[in-house]
Amino acid sequence: MSGSLYIISAPSGAGKTSLVSKLIELDSHIKVSVSSTTRPMRPGEEDGVNYHFLSVEQFQEKIAQNDFLEHAQVFDNFYGTSKSTVEAQLEAGKDVILEIDWQGAQQVRKLIPEAISIFILPPSLEELNRRLNGRGTDSEEVIARRMSDAVSEMSHYDEFDYIVINNNFEIALKQLQSIFSAGRLTKQKQVTQHANLINALIASK
Repeated sequence: MSGSLYIISAPSGAGKTSLVSKLIELDSHIKVSVSSTTRPMRPGEEDGVNYHFLSVEQFQEKIAQNDFLEHAQVFDNFYGTSKSTVEAQLEAGKDVILEIDWQGAQQVRKLIPEAISIFILPPSLEELNRRLNGRGTDSEEVIARRMSDAVSEMSHYDEFDYIVINNNFEIALKQLQSIFSAGRLTKQKQVTQHANLINALIASK
């Protein structure tokens, strides 16, 4: 049985990374797609784990080969999601998560309309500001810019299939798990996985 493609987007500070990390820790059938980038590798990062690190020439070659579900240039660097890598994981029966922004989500939906999209929201602007300040790594100017970017990003919530509000981490995690569980219980998935059982159950009809 092939897996399903999930898009998870959120403004910075909503808790997406922590939720997704815990989700894949609890469910071995879920994989997070590793993006490709042309930015330099940072200390502690590994090629193929944090990113697939490519030269600009390699990245542009993949664009020419239509091997990106979505890609974008951010300042001087390129980022993208490899179509061939995602397809291989889906064919292996894994549910694949793309952690991308709303613009990337739009690109992916054009190519794969059946992709399931989830948007994670903070419980309030005050809490979002507190979380961003709590990191202790950014200046007030950077945090103000991130807050402005977050409001702009959150305005696209209505383009997504599901909304999870991360007020309580454990509750938000269970809600995410329920979305993935429901996705595996659709008629199409169940008929594919249990064709012999279903045929045996109705054979005497």
